[in-house]
Amino acid sequence: MARSRKRNLPPPVEASHAEGLEDITRRLEENGRAYDADLLASVYEFSKAAHVGQRRRSGEPYFIHPVNVAYLLADLRFDQVCVAVGLLHDVLEDTLSTRDELAESFGEEITELVDGVTKIGQHEYVRRDEAQAETFRKLILASAKDIRVVLVKLADRLHNMQTLEHMPVEKRRRISRETLEIYAPIAHRLGMSRVKGDLEDLAFYYLWPLQYAELYKKIAEKMKVGKDTMQALRRRLEEQLQAAGIEAEITFRVKRYYSIYQKLRRQGIEIDQLYDYLAFRIITSEVKDCYGALGVVHQAWRPVPGRFKDYIAMPKPNLYQSLHTTVVGDRGQPFEVQIRTREMDLVAEEGIAAHWQYKDSGDGEKWEGDPNILWLRQLLEWQKEVEDPRTFLTTLKIDLYPDEVYVFTPKGEVMSFPRGATPVDFAYKVHTEIGHHCAGARVNGRLVPLKTELVNGDMVEILTNPGRQPSRDWLGFVATARAKSKIRHWLNTEQKKRAQEIGRRMMEKEARKYRISLRKVLESRKLDELMESEGIANQDELMSRVGFGKVSPRSVFTRVVPDAELVEATGRSARLQDAVSKILPFTGGGPIVVKGQDDLLTYLAKCCNPLPGEEIVGYVTRGRGVSVHSADCPNVKNLLHHPERRIEVKWGRPKDKGELYLISVVLETEDKPGILAHLTDAIASQETNISHIDAETGTGRGLIRITLQVRDRRHLEKVLSRLRRVPGVRSVDRRMDGMEAG
Repeated sequence: MARSRKRNLPPPVEASHAEGLEDITRRLEENGRAYDADLLASVYEFSKAAHVGQRRRSGEPYFIHPVNVAYLLADLRFDQVCVAVGLLHDVLEDTLSTRDELAESFGEEITELVDGVTKIGQHEYVRRDEAQAETFRKLILASAKDIRVVLVKLADRLHNMQTLEHMPVEKRRRISRETLEIYAPIAHRLGMSRVKGDLEDLAFYYLWPLQYAELYKKIAEKMKVGKDTMQALRRRLEEQLQAAGIEAEITFRVKRYYSIYQKLRRQGIEIDQLYDYLAFRIITSEVKDCYGALGVVHQAWRPVPGRFKDYIAMPKPNLYQSLHTTVVGDRGQPFEVQIRTREMDLVAEEGIAAHWQYKDSGDGEKWEGDPNILWLRQLLEWQKEVEDPRTFLTTLKIDLYPDEVYVFTPKGEVMSFPRGATPVDFAYKVHTEIGHHCAGARVNGRLVPLKTELVNGDMVEILTNPGRQPSRDWLGFVATARAKSKIRHWLNTEQKKRAQEIGRRMMEKEARKYRISLRKVLESRKLDELMESEGIANQDELMSRVGFGKVSPRSVFTRVVPDAELVEATGRSARLQDAVSKILPFTGGGPIVVKGQDDLLTYLAKCCNPLPGEEIVGYVTRGRGVSVHSADCPNVKNLLHHPERRIEVKWGRPKDKGELYLISVVLETEDKPGILAHLTDAIASQETNISHIDAETGTGRGLIRITLQVRDRRHLEKVLSRLRRVPGVRSVDRRMDGMEAG
């Protein structure tokens, strides 16, 4: 039911419809872009031949995809190199073509860009999230050298989103979530408002189809009723501006669907309670007319206090400039008015594309210092200090889409930060050493705690002390990726030193127990073989792992020292582990395997109840062994503060193939009779038992919590998919309480 209801509505963005090279070159000409017809024809034929015989999920020839990616790049006013890379962007990943072939045919510039867009193969990594993290790391590195890499990637993702309906449901949801978390924010940071809005609306369409359908219908009804009112407001605006001698172009539009949905969730209101879903845009020829138009608007209608923003005097980091105000109409209906010049409007809609034409080329030197890509270079700086893939990906998501606040240095310089930033974030942005030795802060001349959140207009002064050092507590309140990475890097360095000392003492103690020389063990060739097989770079790292509890001294000795010298100790250890295994349900050799270890106790965390088949994270606890969490567990975010206690785990062979796991799900439904019966029938149809069920209703909606018994991740996905198809179900999510801290 949910699927058919969504399919009856058009997607928020129409798919591109280029069919060949003629469409691409015509778009380049319409945008005034010069191009080499022979080069593009050669690239077109090469890509077509490389993809011959390949099909998309829709059954169409695969070559349609690169053609439309190239068309989107031409439509966005980018140069012929971008367009050529758009045609070739999948040949290294999905065909037998090689990098050498590309370089020989089209030169090193195009080849470097195609290679930068190409994903890193997942088979090289243990988990999908590692492959995803390394792909984005590669993308950032390549984009910092040449911004066109990320531009091609955005066009690639946009066309994939436009044609996503042919993918399986779970893959649609995964791709859409990644789009919301990574690609739309990148477009936002590049100032590409149109691309960002298209990506968000398409992700909304696939992630929450029922909410999209409801919102689409309600907005259509509102527009049908209020269209005459909007035209009347527009005519009145034109008359007022003409009377004031201001020439301007006035348009109005419905705000983006995802933007409206976010506002409904943020304010906790229903669609019927939403009024400012419309925005008027006034385009003038000069900056002075923008402020003149603002005065006219405020004289004609009453402004809403606190809703005026001047992004002309203080542009956003992505160079967005405009005046924003919200006023109340004659009938009490609020509406937003945006006022800017034509040049500002072009930058607001197309961002970096708006002034691409002013650059002679897209190479690194021409774009050096450009504010549009400054944030990429900042990402490049801190990502070097983040080794863990999950930490990198989480920090990237946090840093990509900040809601900016603007503060001042004592010298009057303006700095922008994500909302929630503190004086510690400010200190690290000024200089790493100032951050490390930050002892206090004055905000607007007053001493404040370091965790104080900065607000627009604050003047910040940092007080330092050479004896002060970063605290782990800072990670709980800093908001910027730079601050987090610098603090983690310092803490990790210091803790590794302490762990090395502890590890060496533990190894010495173990050696004394066996009456073996530690020096002899450290000089053993078998130790070198052990470290090489486990990916341990040197003995310092080995000692560090022992000190952190990731490697036990006994496991090192059993693999390096001859068995004859360890018989008695091994027997005692085995008896001890047998005794402990009766207390903890999962030990080495069970369903969880700790990489490189066979004697570490493990148990499944109760906060998330991970399932066989899904990505898991191991965390060394104090005295309880290794706590194993689902990669999506809320606690994993907290565990990122302690990367030294992370340990790699994977699913092994289960002791009992029929073992069941308890999983909680939360459903939001319509409040109507019989829905509970439909839900239980749907669950029973998937051969699933219900352990507990709890339901409550209010404001026309129902909230139902169900505890299910499932076998593994695939079984759970089938159950969730079946529940989403029950009429009246608005959303279904797995519940993770995040109560266990490990």
